[in-house]
Amino acid sequence: MSSSSDMGMKMADTATVKLKYVTVKPADVMSSKLVGTTVYNNKKETVGEVEDLVIENGKTLTGVVVSVGGFLGMGESYVVLDPSTLAIHDMNGKWAVYADTDKDTLKNAPKFTYSKMKK
Repeated sequence: MSSSSDMGMKMADTATVKLKYVTVKPADVMSSKLVGTTVYNNKKETVGEVEDLVIENGKTLTGVVVSVGGFLGMGESYVVLDPSTLAIHDMNGKWAVYADTDKDTLKNAPKFTYSKMKK
């Protein structure tokens, strides 16, 4: 029998599994705390900002959408990074995300557009 942790959310218009509760651990990271977080490279230079999270089939975090470039929301583009290539760090109560990259690499990476998403 599968545990609730490997089942994930279902894509459906009704819920068919009995409701269960989860205890959040102090080391867990809330998505609301990651969105808007600055992304730094290993030289501590700002290279982007976490814009969104991609969850595949309601189960697995498969991508981190990062905004790159632009000024005050104008001219920015988005790239989706594999979460396994990122590090997160608590900087005195505020999260920071680190990627082994630079701004130019991210600016030239494959672009993501929200308009291509079904929902």
